[in-house]
Formats: sequence, structure tokens, C-alpha cells
Amino acid sequence: MAEWLYEDGVGEARAALVEQGRILEAMIEPDDEGPRAGAILSARLTKIVQPGRRAIATLADGSEALIEPPPAGFTEGARLLVEISRAAIAEPGRPKRAIARPAPAGAEPMDGPDLLARINASGFPVRRVGTHGEDALETAGWSELIEEATTGEIAFPGGGLRLSLTPAMTLLDVDGLLPPAELAVAGARAAARAIRRMGISGSIGIDLPTITGKGDRQAAAAAIDEELPQPFERTAVNGFGFVQIVRRRARASLPELLRSDAAAAAARALIRRAERTPGAGAIHISAAAAVIAILEDRTGWRDQLERRRGLPLALRTDATLAISAGHVHIGPLQA
Repeated sequence: MAEWLYEDGVGEARAALVEQGRILEAMIEPDDEGPRAGAILSARLTKIVQPGRRAIATLADGSEALIEPPPAGFTEGARLLVEISRAAIAEPGRPKRAIARPAPAGAEPMDGPDLLARINASGFPVRRVGTHGEDALETAGWSELIEEATTGEIAFPGGGLRLSLTPAMTLLDVDGLLPPAELAVAGARAAARAIRRMGISGSIGIDLPTITGKGDRQAAAAAIDEELPQPFERTAVNGFGFVQIVRRRARASLPELLRSDAAAAAARALIRRAERTPGAGAIHISAAAAVIAILEDRTGWRDQLERRRGLPLALRTDATLAISAGHVHIGPLQA
């Protein structure tokens, strides 16, 4: 039976739904992600964009949310309670605001459910795993999944997917050497698995090989339905091999999270490695300047890592390293 593995790391919590040694779903929750979906928060109506349809509200933390629809009778400057229906999503050049709606009558302010609460409510058993010793997430393929989400290159037998993030939708392009009808089915199955594994939601497009036969198109669509749990909506596979899927969107997907701030993602990954690297002396982290700057700024992360390990932390900037190429070693603390 599938079970959730939950790891409460420095800077982020991680979870993976694992069945027979394979990750079916994975999620990361940074400690600074802002208001979560389901939160009920005090807000001030800042601007009415479209009367009766859309407004902008400023939350207590200074961030903004779109209210769809705004409550009737409220004017700019009014205070109200809102319920977050979709968390803010970082996007290069133009972050997407959180989306909110007026809170139900009688509601009280409260935080949205965190990652642990969400997986506890999923119906699958949850096993908390340590941040040192045996690495159950890694055994299930954690690093490979993170690499796929970061690069967008996902291999499957007979072909591969290329995952691209756009402002309008997430696109998965299928390519390979199998005959078109076989490649369409294999690619559709792989794409559906990737969508589930990486928590991809909202509008999603899958570009399969061009297949003219109705039965072949139906077989590709059936492969999606077999692999991707409901709820979702999809179109039929058209004659050009394109199919669109829509899933309810409450938060950023794994690729969006990892790519929106590559330096922060790399910093958290290095901290995870530092927690698990054996040895005595001091923790030495070497990384690109952007990564080290984040670690220097996040004193809480550093303090928590040193407390958990019982070792001092030393940071070193290495201009020759790419953002993703930092490394950790444990050894004597240099004077």
C-alpha cells in the first residue's frame, strides 16, 4: 500500500507518496511561502479592478491577493476577511498574486493547512522520517525527481518528455523513436505520471505525436485516465496529437517552486545534504555567490542546522561553481 514519507527539514518540509519503492506524488513546502490555500485572513480592499468581478486586497503581511468576486457594498479602503483559494505563485518577471474570496459568514482568522495536515487528510498512512541516517526519500528516487522538475527533461522507455513552464499553461512535449501510435500512448502515460508526481495543476497541455486514427487517439487518452487520479477535466486528443488537461490549482507545482528561485532551492538542498553528511568537526558549504548570500541572510536556517547537527557551519563563496553545483563536506574548522 502507498504511504507518505514526511521529512521536516531546515527551510522546508518535504513529502513523497511512495508505493513499491516509486514516488507517485511529491511536494515541498518552503517555510517562507506566504499564506496557504485555505487560510482565512484579515485584508484591506485596495483597488476595485472590475466592479462585482475582481478587486485587489492587501493582506496583513503586505502581500496582495485578487478577490474574485469582491463582496457587494464594500468600497476601497474597507477591511474584510478573505479566504485564500490559491496561494501566490512566483513567476519570472511577474509573480502571480494569491487568489481569494470573501470568507464565509461567521468565519474566524486561521492559517491554511500545512503540508503535514494535507497529507494526513489524504487517506494514506504517513510515516515521519528523520533528517539524518537512512534516507528513505532518496531511496525512492527523490534526487532524480528534483532533477526532472528542475531541468524539465523526463525520460521514459522509448522516448522522453520536455516540460516547459509558460504564463498560460504547463506544456509537456513528447518525443521518441517508437512508432507514432505507440509513442503517443507511452508519452501520454509518462506525462500523466509526471503531472501527478510533480503536483502540476491549472491548465496543462500535452503535445503527442500526430496520430490520425481515432482508436489510437482514444488509446492515448485512456492512458492519461488510467494514470492521473480524478478530479481533472481534459479534451479529446485531436488529430495533431494535442490534449489539454485542467486540474484545480491551489499552489505552485514542484517545477514552478524549484525554478522560481533557483538559488534558494539550491540553498535548501545544500542544507538537506549538510544534515545528512556524516563526520565530526565543522560543516563546510561551498557554493555560488547567490546561494551563499541566501544562507548568510537566513540566520534562522543556519542556527537550526547547527543546533540539529551540533556542529558549527562555515560558508565559502566559490565563483567557479554553478548555482546547482554547491557541495558539502565535514572537517576541521579552519582558523
